[in-house]
Amino acid sequence: MSSNVSGQRDSKNIDYVLRSGLAGGIAGCVAKTVVAPLDRVKILFQAANPDFQQYAGSWSGAYRAGTKIFHDSGVRGLFQGHSATLLRVFPYAAIKFMAYDQIHNLLMPTRRDETNFRRFSAGAISGLISVFFTYPLEVTRVRMAFQTDPPSQPVQRIRPSFIQAVHHMYYETASIPKTTAVISPTRTLFTRFPILKFYRGFTATIVGMIPYAGMTFLCWGYLRARFVPQYSAKKATPVADLAVGAVSGAVAQTVSYPLEVIRRRMQVGGVTRPDRWLRWGETMSSIWRTSGWRGFYVGLSIGYLKIVPMTAVSFAVWQEGKRLLAV
Repeated sequence: MSSNVSGQRDSKNIDYVLRSGLAGGIAGCVAKTVVAPLDRVKILFQAANPDFQQYAGSWSGAYRAGTKIFHDSGVRGLFQGHSATLLRVFPYAAIKFMAYDQIHNLLMPTRRDETNFRRFSAGAISGLISVFFTYPLEVTRVRMAFQTDPPSQPVQRIRPSFIQAVHHMYYETASIPKTTAVISPTRTLFTRFPILKFYRGFTATIVGMIPYAGMTFLCWGYLRARFVPQYSAKKATPVADLAVGAVSGAVAQTVSYPLEVIRRRMQVGGVTRPDRWLRWGETMSSIWRTSGWRGFYVGLSIGYLKIVPMTAVSFAVWQEGKRLLAV
């Protein structure tokens, strides 16, 4: 009993919290770097980039799309937008794993308190907290990855670097002629509060984060409790963490993927409709009209190729980092 009380006290120590966040941030960066080329291709598929739609819908299409990117832009093309990814992922993963540790200790102070509902709740809450603070970086990263050939309009011809992407998004509505056709309440709102442009698709992200983060940590907690008992002689190993993380990522990706597709379309709305905010209804209708129900799962195969190893590496590096940092 006394060791449990001591553990709870340590978890609230600022040094413990910082070490937990450092382990999570490093884990997120390593995992994202491993799958960065796949992530670039998946974003192009989800956001319906016209140059890559011919490759979407098959396993071989992902390879052919990656080959085209490499042929056109080299290795840098495969990692386009990765600088913004790392800027976002470190604080995102640090906050997520740090918050999960704290919420887990609050909701489940002992093994007896662990339930699937509490595991889901701890994961969902930690995911929501992390995405709230890092979402503008996510939108910038998606816009950088979406850019392919220079647009035909000279005012939009920018190199997709992080600073220029932020600058372009901030001023994108200013270049539109002020005609009756483009005047809308949303444009007025964007003009008065430009920061809102960096929160395109935020509602879809919030709704999608609940099942994704919730299911990821639910599966993680359940499988570890079931197959890697904390207090048994068979201690957790990196291989076990990789396996449990891979299964958790696959389940979470399947459950939340349609919401992710909707979110991507809304995030790149500044390219197609910079004068206003794309809404849930019209985004879903557009996907349904052009591709039917399959449109909500476009890129899912490459999503598995990305999410399964990414989640596996993320959880394994997180756990190993916690061991090394004595968290």
